[in-house]
Amino acid sequence: MKIGVFDSGYGGLTILKDIRNRLPQYDYLYLGDNARNPYGTRSFEIVYEFTLQAVKALFERGCRLVILACNTASAKALRTIQQNDLPKIDSSKRVLGVIRPTVEIIPKLTSSKHIGILGTPGTVKSNSYALEIEKIAPEMTLTQHACPMWVPLVENNEFDSEGADYFVEKELRSLMSADPKIDTIILGCTHYPLLLPKIKKYIPDHINVVCQGPIVAESLADYLRRHPEIESNLTKGGSVTYLTTEHTEKFDSLASVFLESSINSDTISLAH
Repeated sequence: MKIGVFDSGYGGLTILKDIRNRLPQYDYLYLGDNARNPYGTRSFEIVYEFTLQAVKALFERGCRLVILACNTASAKALRTIQQNDLPKIDSSKRVLGVIRPTVEIIPKLTSSKHIGILGTPGTVKSNSYALEIEKIAPEMTLTQHACPMWVPLVENNEFDSEGADYFVEKELRSLMSADPKIDTIILGCTHYPLLLPKIKKYIPDHINVVCQGPIVAESLADYLRRHPEIESNLTKGGSVTYLTTEHTEKFDSLASVFLESSINSDTISLAH
């Protein structure tokens, strides 16, 4: 029984990396739907359909617990899968997302109670962060801003280029001008940590920048502590297997940028 980690592309590798740093003992299976990404601009219906296909594929390959390491999938598909599909598929299996754990920690990080969210157009349009923050900390003032060029910069290995500075500074200026009281910025896309050095370059030192990986990893550790019936069934060989819907050569090359180590993946098909 492995822990499945799914993303529409490569960004979830940043989540996987932090989860494995925190919980190295478990066996993991990563699936990237790279042939059909990006998900950020797709409709709710398509993201739900694609995500459900991926979750089923991970279940079929021995995963009892699946992490949607993708903000768009967490925003557009997680709730429907949890409520409608899991009872039909197998009520003992679990699917978790990355938005709720991130939101839960925010009240501890902000003094001004003014929060900024940077995400893909799909995540921002879904309003998922706003809905979760309204439940947990309604006193917060939230400003969301979409950064449509940031994922292409990362996936084209341009995140460290001079050209990236223009797009990073532009979006941060827009966010901060919308609410100058912001003291905490959530990177609501798993690609964005690779842009962190440039992000910090264009914001004041007092602003907290929140990356999701360590938060999700700690949340998963806590979840497994609270659910021994799931934890006890997970195999502990410290292994990780990579699957992609794209050509393995392309996936392995870019995945090594995210993981800072070389990997070997296998190709699978999700489309029915």
